[in-house]
Amino acid sequence: MSIFPTKVLLATDGSQEAQTAAATAVNLAKSTHSELHVLTVGPGSPSYDVRIPEVAEELRRQAQEILDEQVKKIEQSRGEVAQAHLRLAEHHHPGFEHHPSDDVVRVAEEIGAGLIVVGSRGRGGVRRALMGSVSDSVVRHAHCTVMVVRGEPVAFPTKILVATDRSREAKLAATTAAYLAKSTNSELHVVHVGFEQIREESQKELDTEVDMIGESGAQDIQAHLEFGRPDTVIIDLAEELGAGLIVMGSRGLGGIRRALLGSISDSVVRHAHCPVLVVRQEE
Repeated sequence: MSIFPTKVLLATDGSQEAQTAAATAVNLAKSTHSELHVLTVGPGSPSYDVRIPEVAEELRRQAQEILDEQVKKIEQSRGEVAQAHLRLAEHHHPGFEHHPSDDVVRVAEEIGAGLIVVGSRGRGGVRRALMGSVSDSVVRHAHCTVMVVRGEPVAFPTKILVATDRSREAKLAATTAAYLAKSTNSELHVVHVGFEQIREESQKELDTEVDMIGESGAQDIQAHLEFGRPDTVIIDLAEELGAGLIVMGSRGLGGIRRALLGSISDSVVRHAHCPVLVVRQEE
């Protein structure tokens, strides 16, 4: 089964990266008949003493302006916002090191979101407070699927590349990618990163996975058997294909759970030229 339709939570700070994420979130919500929520997290820097009422009020006003402006832009692009959410640093205890990702994850849990969409700086760029470290932290700690957007917004139809293996989360990633491909008329590419020493077995695994994806109704599936370091293979193939979206599980690839695929999905999120959907099986 797919994660869609679901509640989509867009985390925004008004930056250019956030605008790209917003355009993607709108396209995704429309294409999957999902409910769109928008969140802005106010500054949590130690340089602000939010216990001073005037400071707290000014920060609230600034954050509210960002949120209102984002909602307005979404509605102007014919998107529909189910609910807007504002979170501020003053909600936290003195001495507690506040990180915006904590609020993003918490709000996603509160509303029962199945997907968080967040922007990120491009490869190697100087990272902004929200759009850089927050996207990394949200991918690691969210209870649900996360899309990290960079480069161009995802505009459907597009080429979708899904990385598969025999793990449960990779199967959910595959069925989610198949649903997206089918509902948006997108081209679906399936990559299995195997071992050169057992090429025949790797080919059989890929064939089995493609058959399973085909059963979900996706058409025109193109299969790729590749060998090498998984993150590099996925990133390079996506670039070679001109993929508009990479879909992968947050754990898996050979059964070593967090240690291996955690680092692979982290690496793909950081270095891919296009948005990445990291699918997580909700607990």
